[in-house]
Amino acid sequence: MTELNIDNIKAQMRKGILEYCILSIISRQDAYASSIIAELKKAEMIVVEGTLYPLLTRQKNQGLLTYRWEESPQGPPRKYYSITPKGRECLAQLDLAWSELVSQIAVIRNEQ
Repeated sequence: MTELNIDNIKAQMRKGILEYCILSIISRQDAYASSIIAELKKAEMIVVEGTLYPLLTRQKNQGLLTYRWEESPQGPPRKYYSITPKGRECLAQLDLAWSELVSQIAVIRNEQ
């Protein structure tokens, strides 16, 4: 497999779990886009605003998130996202799906 293919596969894997990661971050505390990006970067899941905003909008439209505007001491007001009860329910299902997936991969790789 060429390096290019591996990078593409890794990018697709990251993209597939990004919504799960966003819900996880916001479930801990309300967050604005820059703080979400900072957490993702800290975990070495590099994401740009152009990727994040459509995902946040989709999750809001699905009723998983809500938002409010807050004044910022460092510039314009910030849009803070909060997880909704429906979002917490979705996150719980994704937690279960993630655990199942990790177990399934371990079986496939003969690690269990």
